[in-house]
Amino acid sequence: QVQLVESGGGLVQAGGSLRLSCAASGRTISSYAMGWFRQVPGKEREFVAAISWSGGSRYYADSVKGRFTISRDNAKNTVYLQMSSLKPEDTAVYYCAGCERYHSGSTYAYLYDYWGQGTQVTVSS
Repeated sequence: QVQLVESGGGLVQAGGSLRLSCAASGRTISSYAMGWFRQVPGKEREFVAAISWSGGSRYYADSVKGRFTISRDNAKNTVYLQMSSLKPEDTAVYYCAGCERYHSGSTYAYLYDYWGQGTQVTVSS
């Protein structure tokens, strides 16, 4: 079983940057695709970014393309989401997720097997 713990969230002004981290324990995630999703109250969980097991393929939602970068360090069993040029509409709880079955990654939340507890990101205008 894999446990995922997100960190790095907080309050930032519009135009600012944050880096989220997702530390995995219990098992190595080096063969897993990893993703970041976000959710605001009353809305469905939304895909943000995904990275393949090797890091060779990365996917982004159109709303964050060019502003966010997903990366991973398999030696540290950790995945990152670097967020720049943040906007108030980026405010959400951000979740890290691991996909055991599809090594290339996916934009579909239901394909992910493991989830963290989430970290709040608030962008003020």
